[in-house]
Order: sequence, then C-alpha cells, then structure tokens
Amino acid sequence: MLQVTGVSLQFGSKKLFEDVNLKFTKGNCYGIIGANGAGKSTFLKVLSGEIEPQKGYVTLDKNERMSVLQQNQNKYDNETVLRTVMLGFKKLVDIMDEKDALYANPDFSEEDGIRAGELEGEFAELGGYDAEYQAGQLLNALEIPEELHYSLMADLDAKQKVRVLLAQALFGNPDVLLLDEPTNNLDIKTVRWLENYLMDFENTIIIVSHNRHFLNKVCTNICDVDFGKIDMYVGNYDFWYQTSQLLARQQKEQNKKAEQRAKELQEFIARFAANASKSRQATSRKKELEKLTISDFKPSLRKYPYIDFKFEREIGNDILIVENLTKEGYFKNLSFSVQKNEKIGILCDKSTTITMLYDVLTGKEQADVGSVTWGKTITTSYFPQNNNEFFENCDLNLVEWLSQYSKDHYEEYLRGWLGRMLFSGEEALKKAKVLSGGEKVRCMLAKMMLEGSNFLIFDEPTNHLDLESITALNNGLSSYKGCMLLTSHDQELMNTVCNRIIEIDAVTGAKKYDRCVTYDDYVDEMAK
Repeated sequence: MLQVTGVSLQFGSKKLFEDVNLKFTKGNCYGIIGANGAGKSTFLKVLSGEIEPQKGYVTLDKNERMSVLQQNQNKYDNETVLRTVMLGFKKLVDIMDEKDALYANPDFSEEDGIRAGELEGEFAELGGYDAEYQAGQLLNALEIPEELHYSLMADLDAKQKVRVLLAQALFGNPDVLLLDEPTNNLDIKTVRWLENYLMDFENTIIIVSHNRHFLNKVCTNICDVDFGKIDMYVGNYDFWYQTSQLLARQQKEQNKKAEQRAKELQEFIARFAANASKSRQATSRKKELEKLTISDFKPSLRKYPYIDFKFEREIGNDILIVENLTKEGYFKNLSFSVQKNEKIGILCDKSTTITMLYDVLTGKEQADVGSVTWGKTITTSYFPQNNNEFFENCDLNLVEWLSQYSKDHYEEYLRGWLGRMLFSGEEALKKAKVLSGGEKVRCMLAKMMLEGSNFLIFDEPTNHLDLESITALNNGLSSYKGCMLLTSHDQELMNTVCNRIIEIDAVTGAKKYDRCVTYDDYVDEMAK
C-alpha cells in the first residue's frame, strides 16, 4: 500500500497541495485529473520521491517496489533496448551484473563461489531466469521488433523510445506503477493493448492522462486536484464528471428536498454501475459504487468553458463533393461526398496528409488534380492544427482580436463570448500574442462559434486543452446539428462525435476505408 500523510507543497508563493491524505491500495487504478498547471505531474513526482514535500510524507509498504514511467527519452541511450527494459527492476539487474562479474573473474575464489550461490538464489527468487523472456514479450507486444532488442537506445526514434520506456515501467510486475501520460505517441492498437494489460494488472496503478477513453477503461478511482486539495472518488472519469454535474445542478435548485436529491443520485449511481463492463476494474468499481451515498460527494469547483456551435443558415441538399483529388506527396485520387448530418472522422498515420487535405478543402492550398465542390448554402469554419498565424505579433487585446470575426463589435457582447471561454474581467484585455497554447485554442473556438457556420473542420482541436475544456468541446461537437470533418487523437471525442470514418493510406495516399460506423467499431474491425 502507498500512503500519503499530511503532504503540503508550494513553489514560491504558489500553493500546489495542502494537507493531502490519501491511501492507494492493491487492485485499484487511480486516475489523477486536474486543470493544466494544477500539479498532477508534480504530485506523481512527490509519490515517487523525486520531489520532497515541505510537510508530510509518503510511505510504501516494506518490500514493495515502485516503478515509474521515465520521461527522459535519452537517459538510456548507451544501453541496449532489452537491458533498458530490465533496468525497470534495478535490484534484479544489479544482482545479475554482480553475478556475471564474479563468473568472469579469472581468479574465482571459494568466497566468490559462496557469494555467487547467494546471488543465484536471490536471482531465482526475483524471477531472473525468465527476465529476458518477459522483457522481450513486453517489447514485442509494444511493437518493438526482435531485431531491435539488442540495438542501442540511441539508434531508436522518439516513438520507439517511448514504447521501450513503457515496457520498462511495466517490467517485473511492480507493486505500485506510476504512469504520466502513458498513451502519448501510441497508436490505437497499442493503446488497446495497454488498456487490457492494466485491466488485468493486480497491483496498484496511478495514472495522469488527458485520454478520457483510457481513464474510463482502466480507472477504479479518480483523484481530483483542485484548488490545492486532492479529493478521491470511486468510479472512472465519466462517473466523476456526470456526478459532479448532477450535484452542481441540484445545488442550483435549492428548493429540492434532500431526500429527493439523494434518491436522484442513487438512481444515477445504480444506472452507471449496471452499465459497467466485466473487466476486473469495472467489477471492483461496481461493488464500491453500490455502497455510495450522497454524503460521499460534493460539487466540483472546476470551471468549464461553454461551447455550443449554432449555424445561421440551413444546409441544402448539396454539401461537399470531392472528386479524384491529388496532391503529390500527400494524397492520390481521393473521392468522397458529404451528406446531411454526417460528422466524418478523417484518419491517416501521416498527420501532414490530413492537414494538407483540410488546407485544400478550405482553399489555403491548391490540389494538383481533381476538384472540390461546395454547396451554395454551405459556410465553413476551420480549426487548423497550427494556429500561430492568428496570434503571432498580434498586438490586439482579446476583445479587439475577437471583434475581427464578429458582426457585432459591441464590447460587452464580445466580453460575453470571451467569458464563456473563461476569459473574464481583466483576462479579456490580455494581449493575443502572449496567450498560452490552451488559451489560443479557446479563442479559436470562440471565433468559430461567432462565425455561425454550418460546416466545421477540426484538425486536432484538443491539443493543449485540459480535461475540462476537452469535455466541454466534446459536448459541444456532439450536440452540433451541422456537418463536420474531424481529426483528433482523442479517442473518446472521435467515438462520441463521428458517425462515419474515412482513412487515407499513409504510404499510397489513397482512400483505404470509408464506412458509416463509430470510431470504436472501426477500431474493432481493423483489429480482426
């Protein structure tokens, strides 16, 4: 068991945590959530011992081992891939190295023999004789081919290094596993494998992730980092979010009796628990959910942007026809048409292909061959993956910046839209050129809402956003009644918004898949 007792931490005048008391127990998976800058990754470093808190302490049961997903990709450049994985269990490697050094000694003594015998016993007890095989199996599962197992880490590319470091964290069945954004740079097949691996993991897992689908799959508990406190709740991310929203609504309805509120909450808990899958985590979660009462919850203080896309003009019968579209080095003979109510997920392993397609569709680039025909009633808004052109060297404040895209230039009107995106008061007078990545994205979303278009195009809109903003965006896109092209690495967003999937082959540039299915259905079909 990992226990946090009275932990407080601050950097300068900024208080991150105060008097945190938590227990992380075997058989559970804990998702750490919170706004950007709340201190999620810092909290993991406190748990691992990398950062010492000013007050309190973290204790791990005697003889238990903690494993941490390394963030420094170049740390093991001089080691082989297989040895890097095994270094996740350093005690085992230290014994192996000492044992091998003794046997390599030409002056091997009787004393050395006794010591070697002791080491052999420890090595066997720790599973050392299967270690290389287990490490190799993890690497194979994470799509690091056998021909690379004895290569130096320095010879691998960044995506391969991430997979090796993930294998390192998982190696040797640690008692406590700390994972900071483990799905970054993983394809959907590998993410699915990791989900299944963790759902069968019998010890303690603590995860920081912005991947809501992943959190929903594997987590039995959610730890909410909010205003210097860390509160723990039973359930996955969706359950935490929906419960906090329900309680917030109930709080506004002051005339509701406590008994009625409690009944409403319990009905919601029972409904959620009944829909749980049969995984070990879900079964454990269901048992705990059934014990919950209204006193176990409190409304979150978290603020969410208000994202709601409305269009000004109704969509006609002709929407978008793409015929034999070719752009050398990107796509070839690409043809498709868009029908009413279609929200199409566009996929390609080569992200530049999708960006170029969107640039051609919106007129920023010209195709080499083929045609793009938009219906006469169609108005478009485009969210590019790179939004620097909208903000670089822009000396306007946010009210002035947003005014460029609005028919109504009244300041209070524009402040209202900015307020929806969490820019209230003096925040609305910030210079556009000094915004953070997440703030730029929220401004772009406000711009698109103001434009009132009936056809939206999104190229990785969740980049730089925190979970609250991603959830709000998901809700906004799900309720949107117009047409859409959407590309995102956020699996939950793709699955809950898109009703058709088009995939472009990264090598040939040709269309390789086009069906009216959900994203999850597409993934299941590809896995067969």
